[in-house]
Amino acid sequence: MKLDPEACYRAVIARDRRFDGRFFTAVTTTGIYCRPICPARTPLLRNVRFFSCPAAAEESGFRPCIRCHPESSPGTPAWSGTAATVSRALRLIAEGALDRGGVDDLATRMGVGSRHLRRLFREHLGASPNAIAVTRRVHLARTLIEQTPLPLADVAFCAGFASTRRFNAAFRASFGRAPGEFRRCAPGVHRATLTVKLAYRPPFDWDAMIRFLGARAIPGVEMVAAGHYRRTVAAGEIAGVIDVSPVAGEPNLLVSIPWELARNVDPILEGVRRLFDLRADPEAIASHLARDPMMAPRLSAHPGLRVPGAWSGFELAVRAILGQQVSVKGATTLAGRLVSAFGRPIPSVVEEPGMLFPLPEDLRAAPIETIGLPGKRAGAIRELAAAVSDGRLDFGKGAELDDIIAQLLALPGIGPWTAHYIAMRAFGEPDAFPSGDLVLRREAAFGGTALSERELLVRGELWSPWRAYATMYLWAGNGADHEQEEHE
Repeated sequence: MKLDPEACYRAVIARDRRFDGRFFTAVTTTGIYCRPICPARTPLLRNVRFFSCPAAAEESGFRPCIRCHPESSPGTPAWSGTAATVSRALRLIAEGALDRGGVDDLATRMGVGSRHLRRLFREHLGASPNAIAVTRRVHLARTLIEQTPLPLADVAFCAGFASTRRFNAAFRASFGRAPGEFRRCAPGVHRATLTVKLAYRPPFDWDAMIRFLGARAIPGVEMVAAGHYRRTVAAGEIAGVIDVSPVAGEPNLLVSIPWELARNVDPILEGVRRLFDLRADPEAIASHLARDPMMAPRLSAHPGLRVPGAWSGFELAVRAILGQQVSVKGATTLAGRLVSAFGRPIPSVVEEPGMLFPLPEDLRAAPIETIGLPGKRAGAIRELAAAVSDGRLDFGKGAELDDIIAQLLALPGIGPWTAHYIAMRAFGEPDAFPSGDLVLRREAAFGGTALSERELLVRGELWSPWRAYATMYLWAGNGADHEQEEHE
């Protein structure tokens, strides 16, 4: 990203929160880099450099500020969320791709050359993929040290470091201090839960998000109550229930995690970010969609509307098939029956929710018809489960939108609507667009005769690359918590 130094400096002088996370200010006289909203005295322009991400600043020898916490910024540069290779690679890095393999492996998963991937990272971020991964680990570690009582050895493991020696070295290199100097909680104190804050870029229409998820909450697996979202999660043989709620007066969500799952805090936090679309840049998206004047009242009615993601791609895909040709309420009932018949209870949980969603291996040969599902759709779920079990469909692969749709359409029982809906929510594709949806065609006509699918596609060109967000705004304008499921 090319940053305009004068524009960045004006934002720093104004402490403008709209630019928080879009760039970082490094001060050459102190060796420190900060967020644009840092309360410290504003340095002179001749003494600053601007970077598009923390890793680029740290690769250039700057340390993060201990006052403004760069690791707590929303972290969504302008290009984030597009279908670009860099954006998809960042999603995989956030999910731990470089904790388990190298850049060559990451490039192979994405279908590009490693040299090309490194070049793109330098061009867009000013840092290498490995530098991004290390900075992410160190910043997660600092968050866990400050916000939780986890022992430092557990913090190192949770943050993705292979050893405490590497953890200590990386931490000192980034912050110039030992990890223990950032401890705020008494170490090793056992608690029922860990609580961690996750930042997002405001505005955030929490009410719309929780309404959408609540209407589709799978009985036994997830629930919405009193403005909180709760769901069961598992890591190997360990399972429990997490709780997510907004923090009053702050652009943060509070995530509560059972102590037993503390060593899996990183993938859990990443799952929450994905589910609640915390990396979205609502102002940039709204500004783009506002090029269509008829979208203006919808943007005003729901500022900060997000695309709800999915905790599990497989779970979401099964839920989408269950919802074909039935209402959202009917699909929710079927999903509850599926979990009751083929899911697994968590013995340690006595309250709702207390069931784990079935794994692909549980459903590939299951008699799903027994829950009252037509044979064709039961067969589609079994085929989906087999494809995931065999590795023919990988929800964690950084494929492009066209490839994702092609893979999904190759499975029996999945048509264009379902494929794009899965791409929107399970793969986080911001330009996925279920153009055959009847509600979308009506709402996009803005009071006129419903558009044809072809006409909707033409109009949707104006909304690209944010057509998934346009879809959510149009559904919200319909005033009903449902969408049109597949019609075949």
